[in-house]
Amino acid sequence: MTLRNEIQESQYDAMKKGDADKLSVMRLLMSAIKNEEIDSKRELNDEEVVSIIVRQVKQLKDAMKDFEAGSRSDLVDKTQKEIEVLQVYLPEQMSDDELNTVIEKTIKQLSAGPQDIGKVMGAVMSAVKGKADGNKVRKIVTEKFA
Repeated sequence: MTLRNEIQESQYDAMKKGDADKLSVMRLLMSAIKNEEIDSKRELNDEEVVSIIVRQVKQLKDAMKDFEAGSRSDLVDKTQKEIEVLQVYLPEQMSDDELNTVIEKTIKQLSAGPQDIGKVMGAVMSAVKGKADGNKVRKIVTEKFA
């Protein structure tokens, strides 16, 4: 079963159970997937679906920072629950040690210096493909060159 089909089944399941919060998140996700499919004129593969989910989670995390700054704990809680629903469909996140190993290997392969942070970031993000948060990767890469 493809990830897209799994998400669709979860949407139907949430609808049957009357779980309005999960259903709302699943509908937004399926809408984003279908919009991307319309643009590309084909059904997306699992890797492309994961990239959409990563993008959705990133948007929610950015919104959550704004809600925290505005002292809106009700919206922070709601957004956190939405993130938890989406994270079920993401690959397991890499540990800090695994991520450090990938970053160090990439830096050696590229013979990169402090001026090549962008190149290292691009190579690492394509290597981890949704298994690590971009902000976390950026933090570790900049620490390596500090």
